[in-house]
Amino acid sequence: MKLVNRKAHFEYAISDKNIAGIVLTGTEIKSIREGTANIAEAYCLFYNDQLWVKNMNISHWKQGSYANHEPLRDRLLLLNKAEKKKLYTKTREKGVTIVPLSLFFSETGYAKLEIGIGKGKKAFDKRESIKERDVERSLRRAEE
Repeated sequence: MKLVNRKAHFEYAISDKNIAGIVLTGTEIKSIREGTANIAEAYCLFYNDQLWVKNMNISHWKQGSYANHEPLRDRLLLLNKAEKKKLYTKTREKGVTIVPLSLFFSETGYAKLEIGIGKGKKAFDKRESIKERDVERSLRRAEE
């Protein structure tokens, strides 16, 4: 199961990608395995030299009891020091942010979040993306 943030590629020009681990509780993992997570409105930021993902919605687990998690809580991302430092220096530029691109499970069963360095697109860049997508779609139809 791989959850992709399609909105991120439309809103931002993605330049660099990294894969980070996430600190999750048991009910959060079970909810993600059911496919009830949403990363469309999520974003990442640094707080106390740690990288956190905010606004990532993981719905309540149906079989969870009083120990269920908070759906919109902040979650810690796990990266090594060199990667954190590189991301931190790049985000100090104006108009640059860290955006979650996809949420997936590794071969070992751990939940991973692919993050990218995004620079916001202008309106004309978005129109250009729409045109490119339409051209690709029409070429695929012509081939069939």
